[in-house]
Amino acid sequence: MVRPERVRRLALGLLGTSEQDHHGRPSFRVGGHIFATLWDDTHLNVMLEPQRIEALSSEPTGMCVPIRWGRRLAALQVHLERATPGEVALLLEEAWRRRTRVTPTAPPRRRSPTPAE
Repeated sequence: MVRPERVRRLALGLLGTSEQDHHGRPSFRVGGHIFATLWDDTHLNVMLEPQRIEALSSEPTGMCVPIRWGRRLAALQVHLERATPGEVALLLEEAWRRRTRVTPTAPPRRRSPTPAE
């Protein structure tokens, strides 16, 4: 079993990650976007691509189930009692990478030269 404290350490170890409350639950964010929520002491939701959610939730281990928001496939819920720290770390990193692509940093703006330059 992966304990919530371990999930927190793994998530916060990813570059630029912060923890914020999300409707009474801890959420992990990068660039202002949530990539995971600690739903309770035994469940972690990670926001992955829909194809990955479907693939991982169809595995026979029973470790993951799909989470829908309306009709949209929104997250993969991981049963922490059935997961290893390595599996959780990989899923968190995958979700983190997805969000860092969603919020690319803009190139720095160059200031206009003044007449004296």
